[in-house]
Amino acid sequence: MRILVTGGAGFIGSALSRELLRRGHEVRVLDLLTYAGVAASLVELEDQPAYSFVCADIADPLAVAAALADFQPEAVANLAAETHVDRSIDGPAVFVRTNVVGTQVLLDQTLAAWRRLSGETRDRFRFLQVSTDEVFGSLGDEGLFSETSSYDPRSPYAASKAASDHLVRAWGHTFGLPTIVSNCSNNYGARQFPEKLIPTLILRALRGEDLPIYGDGQNIRDWLFVDDHARALADILERGASGRTYAVGGGAEHTNLELAQTLCAILDRIRPAANGVEYAERIKLVEDRPGHDRRYAIDSSLIRHEMGWAPQVDFSDGLEFTVRWYLDNEAWWAPLVALPEGLKRLGRC
Repeated sequence: MRILVTGGAGFIGSALSRELLRRGHEVRVLDLLTYAGVAASLVELEDQPAYSFVCADIADPLAVAAALADFQPEAVANLAAETHVDRSIDGPAVFVRTNVVGTQVLLDQTLAAWRRLSGETRDRFRFLQVSTDEVFGSLGDEGLFSETSSYDPRSPYAASKAASDHLVRAWGHTFGLPTIVSNCSNNYGARQFPEKLIPTLILRALRGEDLPIYGDGQNIRDWLFVDDHARALADILERGASGRTYAVGGGAEHTNLELAQTLCAILDRIRPAANGVEYAERIKLVEDRPGHDRRYAIDSSLIRHEMGWAPQVDFSDGLEFTVRWYLDNEAWWAPLVALPEGLKRLGRC
């Protein structure tokens, strides 16, 4: 199957591209290579005949139309998005442009391309919108998000993703485009942009800096190893039913403070600080960010029962793998840390 992966140079997009190629699909990545689109994440794919790349903006209708006409995909996976909540607080406009307007442009051009198809190719075509659990807002102490959870976005990022999800479903209902939406929990693993929580903590610890945790540190997230997520997305592209929604979670709930303490313990064991001080002593509770949701967690029963998918990577094993990857791959992350934002805290509003 020929699959166009938008945002394929990003964290989840590059993982999905690797998984699809491993399964024997033909993959074309479309990515604008903005700050979070890291070309180095795709280098290992460049010698594979089934892989190709085009640098383009999903908000550019001519570029998207040209990419679709040239590649003639049998499926589109949309992962092109601005994703960092803190950045959305500092500058919402770019999130609206990419996540909302970009999705609308991609849908329009994909619809036109799909209408030119016929027979089995048209019937099996899928447009997969890869979304987030943040569109659902904040959970209380109990309960899980599922495919039927109501949308209640609390940040500009979440609102922009909610809007794009609604557009995708509308193009399905109104125009008949075969669409699927997936909502995932927090991803972690290799090649995650340094601004996100886990790589930020790892890299700040290595630099001997304080490890800031928002608020009281008791905000809870459900952690999903990125390669497990990529397997779920590949399953959905291969076997997902048009018009469906699939919730994908890792089943690993931890407070942010617990996460930081676990990371510190791993670093103490495999890369002790030169001064002998335990990394956890550098954890600092700092002013919370505006609109910080308290808890996310996902019920993945549908995709487990329908497709037999389940996370394969235990959280503790995945976290240690992630730490070791960042320790061993400074050449990948050093240029990103050198950007003007570095590892600064954003989102103060």
